[in-house]
Amino acid sequence: MTILAIGLLIPLLGTMLGSAFVFMMKGEMSVRLQKALLGFASGVMVAASVWSLLIPAMEMESSGGAWAVLPAAVGFLLGIGFLLLIDELTPHLHLGSSKPEGLHSHLSRTAMLTLAVTIHNLPEGMAVGVVFAGADSGVTNISLASAIAVSLGIAIQNVPEGAIISMPMRAAGNSRWRSFLIGSLSGAVEPVGALAVLLLSSLVLNVLPYMLAFAAGAMFYVVIEELIPEASSGQHTNVSTIGFAIGFVLMMVLDVVMG
Repeated sequence: MTILAIGLLIPLLGTMLGSAFVFMMKGEMSVRLQKALLGFASGVMVAASVWSLLIPAMEMESSGGAWAVLPAAVGFLLGIGFLLLIDELTPHLHLGSSKPEGLHSHLSRTAMLTLAVTIHNLPEGMAVGVVFAGADSGVTNISLASAIAVSLGIAIQNVPEGAIISMPMRAAGNSRWRSFLIGSLSGAVEPVGALAVLLLSSLVLNVLPYMLAFAAGAMFYVVIEELIPEASSGQHTNVSTIGFAIGFVLMMVLDVVMG
């Protein structure tokens, strides 16, 4: 139980560590560094989706022959659709944008920025919860070490994400502590989402392959809809490509070595 609690909280600690950069750095984050961090986060999420979620989902159904891919395909598409629906309904504002998305509301700019990051972090929490559910079930090839590797990988990529949130908040005129708290709270949805998915998976074991792929689809949505467009626009896009490669390889190595 202690290991499980630590595994669920590690990603939040990564976000808090990144948000704490606001106490160490002065001024705005450079465009080059921001591109590198966005690419790195994308690489980690894509690798985690493939090695830790989609492949185990198909391995669970390997006895089904060619149909083993069906739960992974269905779950993946449902994950994409779920995030698309949340994106369309939730009022939120992306960093660097002045035009809110989702349903019209009278929320403050800070509140909508926080909601945007919350939408982004929810799939990561789901991914952590479902891999721990897979490790606990005993019917998948996901080991406890592999689940911890996913948690560590998400935490590592949450460090730059926390910085990407808190630093612009500070540059916009917020105090260092307020910027740190907003950045940290943006990651609070992760352990909540992880626990909810973990409990659901333990109650309905047959849906586990679908839930693994569902989390993968949700993470892919965030990467394609938000991270890659931001990383690939403007200058220094080659830096984001290098960051992607490093993040992808790091997560792949973590999963294979610890799995």
